[in-house]
Amino acid sequence: MKILIAGAQGQVGSELVSVANQSKHTVFATTRSELDITQAKSVDAYISQNQPDIVINAAAYTAVDKAEEEHNLAYAINHDGVKNLAVVCSRNNIPLFHISTDYVFDGSKIDAYCEEDDVSPLGVYGESKWQGEESIREHMEQFIILRVAWVFGAHRNNFVKTMLRLGNEKDELNVVADQYGGPSPAKNIAETLIDIIGQYQKNKKLEWGTYHYCGYPKTTWHGFAKEIFHQAHEAGLLNKEPKVNPITTAQYPTPAKRPENSMLDCSKLNKTFGIEMPNWHNSLNEVLMDLK
Repeated sequence: MKILIAGAQGQVGSELVSVANQSKHTVFATTRSELDITQAKSVDAYISQNQPDIVINAAAYTAVDKAEEEHNLAYAINHDGVKNLAVVCSRNNIPLFHISTDYVFDGSKIDAYCEEDDVSPLGVYGESKWQGEESIREHMEQFIILRVAWVFGAHRNNFVKTMLRLGNEKDELNVVADQYGGPSPAKNIAETLIDIIGQYQKNKKLEWGTYHYCGYPKTTWHGFAKEIFHQAHEAGLLNKEPKVNPITTAQYPTPAKRPENSMLDCSKLNKTFGIEMPNWHNSLNEVLMDLK
């Protein structure tokens, strides 16, 4: 199939290009300079010219704290850009696959969030992503929205790479221990989307809608950091494991509030497509080997 990937140089976008190519799909891998999704005419022209069978939107404004100041840019990419894709894809009868986030929730729920739970974004980033989701639902019938959380991988900036840098610089770090989630490997997210596309190619139909995907087991940023340092030390990426002190969110104030609970219930995805949650410990090892 011909797959158009917007945001092809991002964390998930880079993995999508690799996985889609390995799956023998024809890939149009676009960066913002090649396809600016915030420009409706540009989106219309590119899709009309290349006529993809599927569009995957991996383009997003993800600077959570900066979004509180750069709200116009955040909404332009996360809402307006998504709406542009949805309108053009709908007009051309092209399914749209879109990556969203746990930040559409406020994190106050005790259990993992399922797709039907009420949304309540805490900041500009989450609100802009939610409005992007809604624009897809408004304009399209054939779509997959995949909400993910705590994305990490070998490409671009993320928590794992930040911890590796700090681990080489410091003997001791303070990391938040009262926010919970399931780290999501970028490569596994890409494989999940390409798997679903493969099922669509084979069956010519899908159960369209919103799905959740994240890694297991549940952990905190503190627990995630400790495992990163442990595996990195064993892999020879760190000379020693720095001490990791648990702190509260209140002790590490940020411009944007974070959800306390970012765990996503992935049972709908498993039941519908047979896709399992990844064990992030194993995926972390693969990422560290790639970085090594």
